[in-house]
Amino acid sequence: MSSVLAHGGDVAALTGRHLRHLRRTPEKIIGVALTPVAMVVILGYLFATVVEVKNTGGSYREYIMAGVFAQVGLSCIGITAIGVAGDLGKGLIDRFRSLPMGRATVLVSHTLADLAAAALSIALVAVTGLAVGWRVHGSFLENLTGFLLLLGFAYAMLWVGALLGMVMRNLEAISGVAALLLVLFSFLSSSFMPLTGLPGWLRAVAEWNPVSAVSEACRQLWGNTGATATGSFPVENAVLVSAISIGLLIAVLIPLSLRVYRISATR
Repeated sequence: MSSVLAHGGDVAALTGRHLRHLRRTPEKIIGVALTPVAMVVILGYLFATVVEVKNTGGSYREYIMAGVFAQVGLSCIGITAIGVAGDLGKGLIDRFRSLPMGRATVLVSHTLADLAAAALSIALVAVTGLAVGWRVHGSFLENLTGFLLLLGFAYAMLWVGALLGMVMRNLEAISGVAALLLVLFSFLSSSFMPLTGLPGWLRAVAEWNPVSAVSEACRQLWGNTGATATGSFPVENAVLVSAISIGLLIAVLIPLSLRVYRISATR
């Protein structure tokens, strides 16, 4: 990442370019926020009176909101992957490569601009949640920490998308894989239902799913209805586990993505 620091002006310039493009194509934000907003309305509004979070006595609407927010990060995978693959297909990234800028600049600026779209999507989901009755009950610092965890998770998922876009490049295939990841990691987690009903081995997988950790960490920080105490380390220490998971994902995905980017430049 030293090349990024050395070419900070280039990163800022390309990030600004992506942000201007984002302003002209607001449907990108809609694409990230559409599924989470729909989940807020369908689950939090229509099902809130008929679904009960067992053994907690809490509100199902409060329970699901953290998982819905985590879905924003998962939705970012497809948006970034399609954007990177589209730039590769149009030869835009090849033109950037001919300029005197760090090789990491292109991908870093892409993910930073998409992070702004993720932040706006999180805000849109929050407004929708407030409209259906969701509230936070933690201190200002705790509430802020929860949203910062969401942004960190979204940034990690943006790098998953960047890697996916460079590896697959086919837009139809990317859309299918991104949709599968969204469904798989959302529902094989504690996003929408407690994990107590799962078989032991599957429950362990779901508990260590980063989506579960981020969701439960936000519930704890916001004072929302959370999972029942199970003695499980990732549930009892969700804030710590989510922070470590996000850090590890970013530490692995950024160098790996940059390596794939350098290899693709020699093809």
